[in-house]
Amino acid sequence: MAGIYIHVPFCRQACSYCDFYFVTRTQLIPAYVDALILEIESWRGTAWADKKMDTLYFGGGTPSTLSAHQLERILVALNNTFDSSSLLEFTFELNPDDANRDYLMDIRSLGVDRLSMGVQSFDPHLLKFMHRSHTVEQAERSLELIRETGFKRFNADLIYGNPGQTEDMLMKDVDRLLAFNPPHISAYALTIEEGTRLGKLQELGRFESASDDNVANQAIVLEQRLAQSGLIRYEVSNYAVPGSEAVHNTNYWNHVPYLGLGPGAHSLWHENASAWRWHNEKDITAWLNNPTAVRSEPEILTDLQRAEEYILLRLRNKEGLDVETLVEEYQYMIQPEQSAYWANLVNMELAHYGDSLRLTSTGFNLVDRITVEFLTRHEEN
Repeated sequence: MAGIYIHVPFCRQACSYCDFYFVTRTQLIPAYVDALILEIESWRGTAWADKKMDTLYFGGGTPSTLSAHQLERILVALNNTFDSSSLLEFTFELNPDDANRDYLMDIRSLGVDRLSMGVQSFDPHLLKFMHRSHTVEQAERSLELIRETGFKRFNADLIYGNPGQTEDMLMKDVDRLLAFNPPHISAYALTIEEGTRLGKLQELGRFESASDDNVANQAIVLEQRLAQSGLIRYEVSNYAVPGSEAVHNTNYWNHVPYLGLGPGAHSLWHENASAWRWHNEKDITAWLNNPTAVRSEPEILTDLQRAEEYILLRLRNKEGLDVETLVEEYQYMIQPEQSAYWANLVNMELAHYGDSLRLTSTGFNLVDRITVEFLTRHEEN
């Protein structure tokens, strides 16, 4: 299996929390489409062209800044270059202020079968704090249109742990979203990254971040409320009605190879026991001038790097870390100090132990800290 990720870096304005690569120069979109097609065609005759692609994901940025005709041109190039005969999922990220009936029907006719929309909140004050471009009314109308135009698979994003946000405010957001019966919700705790609008405001002392306890409590009530509506937490930040899990993202967490196209996109290739990664530079001008000349030199991953990445990804998943796979495919042996640490997690009801090492819901909320502690207890022979 393998996936293709296409980065569409254009946004009409910068969300205050976002640290993904984006530009606001939407006048460059026609040139972007031409350059992307050249980059796609550059992979003809390679091992990627022979590999069956089972997922396709347009992310950003804002893919819905593309017109349906522009999307169609890109898809023609993809189908002429890669083997998409066994495609399982075609995901397209959408902003609420871009959704209209004709556009949704057009992209659905082009094969999009899963939408991912950033709602983030139904609170107008929080939307302003996040510097989102859409209104509450646009988000609600977009959710109605998604249902009316026949998209059975879609995801809506929420952000919690905002400054001043209470559990009651979060539950109002959740209940408002649940009224549209989404089969999948991604819920992310607000992270303030250096260099973002929020990061700069925090440096200036313009607001006070939510406390760790407040964020943890919101995560708990969020999971409980979603579970009551049949959405089960299958990854740290993702909840779905069983059978509606995101295939493309699940493949990331299963360490499946993926090819990234567009400025700033990352790629990972596996071949037998070897793996290497590379990325396109975050420079729209250089990429437009020559989309095949901005790829970084491939970084060959050591066995230890591969294993640690697998551990990091799998501990975020409800199925956990398969010990047999870790030994057979990654030549990584869990050492006594790691086993003792895991046993302590089990005693604290943060983890389970068996053929797989799995975290409990409470452990999920501490996954980054637990992963670091677990990895640092391993010593190379």
